[in-house]
Amino acid sequence: MKKRSMQGIRSAGCSTLLLLGGLAHAQTTLEAGPPSAGLESLQNQLAEQASQLDAMKRALAEQEALIRELRSVIGPEVLSRKRGGAGPGVTPMDNATNAAAAAAGSSATQGVPNAVTSPQATQGDQPQQGESTYQQVVADEPVGRPPERDTRPPEIAPITEQPGVLTAQGKLVIEPGFQYGYSSNNRVALVGYSIIPALLIGLIDVREVKTSTYIPSVAFRYGITKRLEIEAKVPYVHSSGSTVSREVFTGTAVDRVFNASGSGIGDVEATVRYQLNYGSEKLPYFIGWLRYKSNTGKDPFEVVTDCVTRCVGNATGTGLPLGLPTGTGFQAIQPGITWLLPTDPAVFFGTFSYLHNFARDNVSRTVLNGEKEPLGKIAPGDIFEFSFGMGLALNERASFSIGYDQSIIWPTKQNGQTVPGSVRVTQGTLLVGYSYRFNNRYTLNLSVGAGLTRDTPDLQVNVRLPITF
Repeated sequence: MKKRSMQGIRSAGCSTLLLLGGLAHAQTTLEAGPPSAGLESLQNQLAEQASQLDAMKRALAEQEALIRELRSVIGPEVLSRKRGGAGPGVTPMDNATNAAAAAAGSSATQGVPNAVTSPQATQGDQPQQGESTYQQVVADEPVGRPPERDTRPPEIAPITEQPGVLTAQGKLVIEPGFQYGYSSNNRVALVGYSIIPALLIGLIDVREVKTSTYIPSVAFRYGITKRLEIEAKVPYVHSSGSTVSREVFTGTAVDRVFNASGSGIGDVEATVRYQLNYGSEKLPYFIGWLRYKSNTGKDPFEVVTDCVTRCVGNATGTGLPLGLPTGTGFQAIQPGITWLLPTDPAVFFGTFSYLHNFARDNVSRTVLNGEKEPLGKIAPGDIFEFSFGMGLALNERASFSIGYDQSIIWPTKQNGQTVPGSVRVTQGTLLVGYSYRFNNRYTLNLSVGAGLTRDTPDLQVNVRLPITF
């Protein structure tokens, strides 16, 4: 390819050799002792040929510079798409290079008397085809302008609530989803005294609580700019729980089962996300986000509690709710940041966030006979959450992710004092996710979470189907 690309330079070199031959002939004539009348004519001819030689040197330098510029600007993949007209054994790069060399040589020899041009530069259709190919490339793609850089983070299979890739500008994504959660908790309370290590005098409270939660939802995301998007999410919550209990102060030896359920709109959420930088293989993509959670769902204090008069000091009621809430009952705001580091073929990602629950004053609990039990000011504990993981593209349509999510929940306070029995809780979840892209419009995301601590739900399954418009 290099020999063919320098064809124009060789053509100009032939002309230079002819000029050098003329100079040698003139020198030989002078040494032979020409007549004095023709000496001045030969000197003029020698000066004219020397000026022509300088012009050819300048032309060679110009075409060498032009060829270097063409090689640096026009890549082989660009010319391969513009291949039409290339003859057998000749690549578009050769055509463009030869055409540029011929054009440079032709422009340099114009206006130079007795200039000799190469037949290869003036005959045949190959330089004309190369020249037309070069002109078409320049017309289609501006010379010297690099291709537009992809500024979006890489696609991964989402396993957390916060997606890593923002919605494209002007695009709307409607994401129906479904979440299933299951948790079980056992509690044993011993009320009495021990006279020897193997003998207990008193009552035993044994409770086993099993809860299943079904949350269908729909989320709307819209890309305002290439780096900014907004989201709104509306969930519908259905919960059912069963409590197996042999409570204290009753003296019964029979287990009792209490069933409760609840359905309704959950807490509506709104989120704004902004891509802070343009990442690379050395610098992660950083996406900052801010989420607001409302208290539109039915809170735990609106649910009727099984108490005859009051739950405090009551020895006849179970103290269990007759229904289950669909919301937390508190508004919250959660700032966070998500990072993604692409390292072929994997993508590493993670999230840091802090959720703050706003306290409520004059909170009261509803008991069985319709009375209200005042509780005062309730402040739920804040939550610090972090997660990390790795995503791997299996092919151009499917991807796989695995990660870990941990939440640290601070104790709840009532009237400025920590609620008895409320302690700091740590929840850890192992997450596995899969993603399959049917086309540019439909994508199916599936994730499964397994609880690693006793305070974490045992199982979480999420299915989402984002649809792009």
